Amino acid sequence: MSHNEVVMNKVWVLGHGQLGAMLAHAAMPLDVDIEPVDIESGVVPDLQPDDIVTAERELWPDTPVTEALAAHPNFVNRDVFGRLADRFTQKQLMDGLSLSTSPWCLVDDALSAEEVYQRFGGRALMKRRTGGYDGKGQFWLKEAESTQIPDDWRNEAIVEQGINFDEEVSLVGVRGEGGEVFFYPLALTLQVDGVLTASIAPLDRIKHLQSQAEAMLGKLMEELNYVGVMAMECFRVGDKLMINELAPRVHNTAHWTQAGASVSQFESHVRAITGLPLVQPRVKNQSVMINLLGTDYDKRWWSIPGSEPYWYGKEVRPGRKVGHINFTRDHVGHLEEPLEALRQYLPERYGQILDWALANLDDASR
Repeated sequence: MSHNEVVMNKVWVLGHGQLGAMLAHAAMPLDVDIEPVDIESGVVPDLQPDDIVTAERELWPDTPVTEALAAHPNFVNRDVFGRLADRFTQKQLMDGLSLSTSPWCLVDDALSAEEVYQRFGGRALMKRRTGGYDGKGQFWLKEAESTQIPDDWRNEAIVEQGINFDEEVSLVGVRGEGGEVFFYPLALTLQVDGVLTASIAPLDRIKHLQSQAEAMLGKLMEELNYVGVMAMECFRVGDKLMINELAPRVHNTAHWTQAGASVSQFESHVRAITGLPLVQPRVKNQSVMINLLGTDYDKRWWSIPGSEPYWYGKEVRPGRKVGHINFTRDHVGHLEEPLEALRQYLPERYGQILDWALANLDDASR
């Protein structure tokens, strides 16, 4: 076969949320057929031997659909998902690679709150071993309030030292079948009540942390023989990074790449799992991503020059991720103007989020 001949296999995505939809959208120019799959559907996909399976989530229930997908020999990273979906084995992996993370232990039957305070200080955070993203599945132990460990958390959670971090950052990288690795710039992220609300990338004042972050994520992907996009969320404590969470998939903190990079995180993932060439994505300029959480659809978002809204078509519920809006600085204007224009089309609670974004822009973006 010549280098001009391409045979593309069908790619099935375990899960049919917004990440699966955005993977399918990114695959269209590549002529890759991607089909997100409803895991609760009673219809098992017609899987062919040469098809490829990926996932938009780390954890899934056992259903006829997920059992069929998970059994396929071309399920990329199949053995990685469970290992990273369980915070116990995820933390063990980081410790085994001597990667910095908050001190932790398993919440077993013998552990007392007093022992936790003695080991980790007066504030410690319990996290359910599985699930519990976006601020859910967490429980603070506070010595000043004499908090005790609820019985139903034992053997179902880890507990880690509360970290007084300066801010939170995220790195997304992609690794190919041959071991080649490329990274996007570090993104500064804002979490409100444990839910990502905004991100900015690249950012001049955190560029000096890029090599540290790349070494950490690169070591993880190499150890796992990972193929595709992986995200690493970190605490910044001074000039030191501590890993908070890992996600073996495309990730909300890199949605900005749809507008701000020559190759989005979604396209990078599709390229990696199908064996298409990977390249270092070219960053166009500084970008800001605003998450739309429990916010009603407003067609006026599209009237703001430079705005690139993505609406997920989901039922609006309080706190639910229903869309996001990307902005990238260009030669016409700065980012301040469109962000200020967006303020009037979002609920009042977004004022603090937009203020955060505006306060953290590079000078050139003002």
